[in-house]
Amino acid sequence: MKFVLVISDRDNVATALQTLEPGRQLELGSTAVAVREAVPSGHKIALRAIHTGEPVIKYGCPIGLATAEIPAGAHVHTHNLASTRGRGDLGPAAPAAEPRLAEPVDERNGR
Repeated sequence: MKFVLVISDRDNVATALQTLEPGRQLELGSTAVAVREAVPSGHKIALRAIHTGEPVIKYGCPIGLATAEIPAGAHVHTHNLASTRGRGDLGPAAPAAEPRLAEPVDERNGR
């Protein structure tokens, strides 16, 4: 049974596919991660230590910055992650760091 979802080798978090209880060992290829605290289904778990100010990478793209030290196996959510998406005060994202997703098509003019 698969307990977490990891999309990219760049990811430093995985998404829990069910509630993860403390002590569970996650085997992810050549890496093993011990769950440190309960992680609700749909939430993120750190695959390695993430330092304060370091980008949190999910689906191969940065989704925010760690606001505290996050040990491997810890729950990653709003208590230790600040989103950087849509924050104009942080400047434009580097093109190589965050690929663009497909733009919606305007049915009226085909763009």
